[in-house]
Formats: sequence, structure tokens, C-alpha cells
Amino acid sequence: MVELPRLGMGTAALGNLYRAVSDEQAAETIEAALTGGIRYFDTAPHYGFGLAEERLGCGLGGRGDIIVSTKVGRLLEPVENPARERHGFVEARPFEPIFDYSDDAVLRSLDESLARLRRDRVDILFAHDIGRLTHGERHEERLRQFLDEGYPAMRRLRDEGAIDAIGIGVNEVEICLDLIDRIDLDLILLAGRYTLLDRSAAERLLPACAARGIRLVVGGPYNSGILARPIGEDARFDYAPASDAVLSRARALQGLCDRFDAPLPAAALQFPLRHPAVASVIPGMASAAEVADTLARFSAPVNNDLWAAVSEVPA
Repeated sequence: MVELPRLGMGTAALGNLYRAVSDEQAAETIEAALTGGIRYFDTAPHYGFGLAEERLGCGLGGRGDIIVSTKVGRLLEPVENPARERHGFVEARPFEPIFDYSDDAVLRSLDESLARLRRDRVDILFAHDIGRLTHGERHEERLRQFLDEGYPAMRRLRDEGAIDAIGIGVNEVEICLDLIDRIDLDLILLAGRYTLLDRSAAERLLPACAARGIRLVVGGPYNSGILARPIGEDARFDYAPASDAVLSRARALQGLCDRFDAPLPAAALQFPLRHPAVASVIPGMASAAEVADTLARFSAPVNNDLWAAVSEVPA
């Protein structure tokens, strides 16, 4: 079983999520993370349509002491003359991500990821973006394909020792609750649903994971950035401009943190790790400065009275 460090790094930003990052800046970011002691990196083919995996592979240089997770569920098909921004990624690689949870697609996706990552293996494999909110009317079709083909392929890879652990990487609580009663998962990577601002995973999912021994990796602890910096009208929440209601709750959290003399970003980063089911938190970073900020936030003292008062702000 993989022993995850409490702090890891998400790499969507290195795939040019929302803004372009140069190859040099990406390399500097990864080097700063390694120098700062970060030993777990999560990535996916979807992030920049291969770009994040390529940059991570270059930056890690095949180091064997690093834990890497990537994802399956989309194949990258070549596209001519792509738009500058697609699916939130700017100046990404000329591929289009196509959902496919079949047996063959899982194996092909992993092989292609390994080539981009310059690695013989990854430690963890997540099935990416299963869920009704993602797939709408095609949810049942794609879920059935995953259960019948993709999941058995992932489990076979784990049982044969090609990878160490399997799980799902999602943004939806309901699909987690559905699948933990149907299949054997080692990990769940849940983005944005157990944060200071959105605690929707707390009531049912976290206790269920604890009872089953499923470890949770929390992505998106800043909810797409709204908790990472001073809260302005242009703040993003859940990959989109924040609504007035979300801005109001975020400002209430800011006021709470001010009351206890705690930086909001530090509280946001540390909050998920207080639950025993949470193994790791993986904020995104896109520069050496952001790495330094993350390390400082991770170790910043936070008054315990703040955690008791969090419930004053509805999630």
C-alpha cells in the first residue's frame, strides 16, 4: 500500500489551466517542490492534453523516490488547428480529450501517460471524472462501461503489481457514495468537496471512507482559487466565476480567520487534513513562489479555536 505524504502537488496548472505557463517556469516549479520536500505529484492526461504529464516527466527525471498518480478515462486524439483555449486550458497540446472507460482505453491511456512521464510505472491510477454532473444523460452508459471494463482493467493492473493502488478522481460526492458500495477502492481523489467553503463530503462520505479503510486525497483545497488570495469580485469557485452567495460565504470565512489571526489560505490548506480519513492534500502550484507560499501555509500555526468555529459559516 502506498504511504502518501500529507502534502502533495496537483499539476493542472502546469497544463496551462486558465493561463499559460512557460516550460522554464514549469521546470522551476517542480524543482522548487522537490527542494521543499514534496514527494507526491498528481497529474492526468486531461491537464493540457498531455502537457502537464510531459512537464512533470521532464522535471522529475525518472526519480524513483517520488510518488506519482495519474488518471484514465480519457484518450487524447489529434486535432488540427485547435483553439487557443479549450476546456479551460490555454495553449495546450493539439489533442482533444475523448471519454473512454473501456479495458483497451485504460491500458492505452496508461501506456501513453508513462511515455509522457518518462517512467516505467506510476504508483496510483485514478479513473477520472466519473459522475452524473460530468456526463449528464450519458452517465449510466459510461458508468456501466467503467464497471464492466475499466475498473476490472485497473484492478488487474494492481493485482499484477503494475501499479500499487487504484481509485477514482472526481468532483462529485454522490458517485463516491455509489461506487464505494460496489467496488473495491484504495483511494478517492475528491476535488473541491471537502474544503472550508464546501464541506459537502463531511456528513456521509468521510465517515464511510473511514469505515471502509478508503483513504481520501483532497484536491482543490482553495476551491479554484477563491480561498488562496484576497477575495475579489473576479474570484473563481469550482472552475467558474463565483456567485454572490459564494462570495458572501468566502468573506464570512475571511472574517472568521481574521478573528483568530489566521491567514485564510493557511486555514484552507490545513483544514482537510484534520479529518482522519484524509491522507493528503494536493493544491495546485504554478511557480516557485507559489510553492514557497504553499510550504509556509502548510506549516503556519492556526489557532485550534478557529476549527471549532468553522461551523458558524454554512458550507
